[in-house]
Amino acid sequence: LSTGEVDYIGRADLKTLGMLKRNPKIEIIEVTGYGHYTLPMNVTMAPFDNPDVRMAMKWAINRQEIADKIFLGHATVANDNPIAPAIKFYKNPEPQHRFDPEKARHYLKKAGMEKLKVDLSVADAAFAGAVDAAALIRETAAQCGIDVNVVREAEDAYWDNIWLKKPWCASYWSGRATADWMFTQAFAAESSWNESFWKNPRFNELLVQARAETDEAKRADMYGEMQQLTHDDGGSIVLVFNNFVSAKSKKLGHGDVAPNWENDGLKMAERWWMAEA
Repeated sequence: LSTGEVDYIGRADLKTLGMLKRNPKIEIIEVTGYGHYTLPMNVTMAPFDNPDVRMAMKWAINRQEIADKIFLGHATVANDNPIAPAIKFYKNPEPQHRFDPEKARHYLKKAGMEKLKVDLSVADAAFAGAVDAAALIRETAAQCGIDVNVVREAEDAYWDNIWLKKPWCASYWSGRATADWMFTQAFAAESSWNESFWKNPRFNELLVQARAETDEAKRADMYGEMQQLTHDDGGSIVLVFNNFVSAKSKKLGHGDVAPNWENDGLKMAERWWMAEA
């Protein structure tokens, strides 16, 4: 980009943003969107079939540290809820899951365990910084009696060989424009992309009912309860909502950049133009 070989870089390396910003021919675009990074636990496999173990894991992670150190502030701490704050019917569940060794140990003991050892399969193919984030998780989990063995998987074919196959791994979602769309693809019982294999009868009942509900207040309550269920019982640890950060030559022109997916909502080729030769 600096030499003019390319005009655009999506998912720009956050560590090089400072250097790129100093180049008068380059513009940095940052959009707060719906994308989020997750650590799905397969709830059909031990020890993640125990909801208390899942809850212990959620309290054993320092999300703010990950947002600050791995994403350099270009991310917002999440709360085990895949619905982004900008989406209609968003409701932040309570309480906010943050690093709390005492609570993590409480839920571990409730599950009948004093200590726990688990593998976490990661590669930066899942999301940039996944390997470094896993190292931080290993450190904080150790303070909770949880030994996280970080397994660095091959980058090639990560989505074919690791995702939906390993008990605990790193994953990435671009997010969806509606709560129904996000929940249907990633959390519905029969979805082939239900990455934690979570099947909660109440959640699935609400998901169907909410589609037909015409009363906005009642519908909001339904989606609010669904978000609370994913927070309390779900198998996906939602770490952060990532900003879409890209770098482009100022030769490229564009309008308002969409927040739903990277590369201007995947419409960059249609919406952008060469402002100068």
